Amino acid sequence: MGAPAPLLSVRDLTVTFPTKRGPVRAVDSLAFDVLPGRTLGIVGESGSGKSVTSLAVMGLHTGAEIKGSVTLAGRELIGLSDRELNALRGRRMAMIFQDPLSSLHPYYTVGEQVAEHHRVHFGSRRAIARERAVEALAEVGIPEPRRRAGEYPHQFSGGMRQRVMIAMALVCEPDLLIADEPTTALDVTVQAQILELIARLQQERGLSVVMITHDLGVVARVAHDVLVMYGGRAAEHAPVDALFTSPAHPYTRGLLDSLPRLDDPDDAPLRAIPGGPPSLLEPAPGCAFAPRCPRAAVGSAEERGRCTSERPSLGGPDGHPAACHFPAYEGVAP
Repeated sequence: MGAPAPLLSVRDLTVTFPTKRGPVRAVDSLAFDVLPGRTLGIVGESGSGKSVTSLAVMGLHTGAEIKGSVTLAGRELIGLSDRELNALRGRRMAMIFQDPLSSLHPYYTVGEQVAEHHRVHFGSRRAIARERAVEALAEVGIPEPRRRAGEYPHQFSGGMRQRVMIAMALVCEPDLLIADEPTTALDVTVQAQILELIARLQQERGLSVVMITHDLGVVARVAHDVLVMYGGRAAEHAPVDALFTSPAHPYTRGLLDSLPRLDDPDDAPLRAIPGGPPSLLEPAPGCAFAPRCPRAAVGSAEERGRCTSERPSLGGPDGHPAACHFPAYEGVAP
């Protein structure tokens, strides 16, 4: 038997926002697949295009020009009407955000909000929807779910509010869950609990998950495959083990090197990638990472010229492509 068909397939996705200073191409020619039952981690600095990508998949951008193809179970999403997208959101694909307090309505109980999600997509009666909401709250580990369904968002802790958001996202049993920085505002212990919850629900339901994060620790814990983004483009795409043991792109290597290590001395300075993210208003003609790249800095004049004038394409070994003229596989510099 061949490999299963991807549940989510993105090809040549480009998202451009008009501004007074000119068009901003926040996502540029992005492509990736998410297979059934697997987790794709999308990682990168702020401004790399992670969240813009997730919102484009969900059809939640307004005023943006979106080109390319996004298919869910073979159905093209780009160009669908709001009504058609609303029918898919929640029922076939759902999203949870990093700030659950701003995503929950303060004037309605959490039970009402989860139940309303079910009623909209299934047309169920209020009593049935409320029972399903209580079940969903129990599934995500909220104690005394029937009583707490009658409480308001401000009566829940940050971790419990995030559990409510997960219950709301999964109450209609979608095939795809997109989690945009779901643990950012939580302490380490609660972060681990939320990640374990998502992993358990994924295993039980066969969910496909897109985990968007800037935290490589989260990626290592939950992802099967990793897409590294930089300047709105794909920098590297690999299975999670290959990415951590053999990073091919200098940007990926820089992200890994910036992680604190247990064997570092107490007074060791934090390692950081020098410089800042590229301008999306005036993108460089060559590799967007070239001004910050240690490999480009030590290369010959011919190599530096190529890095600064020729944009690298995503290529390399099957299953582990990198957008770099001089990738370093197996942890060995070329």
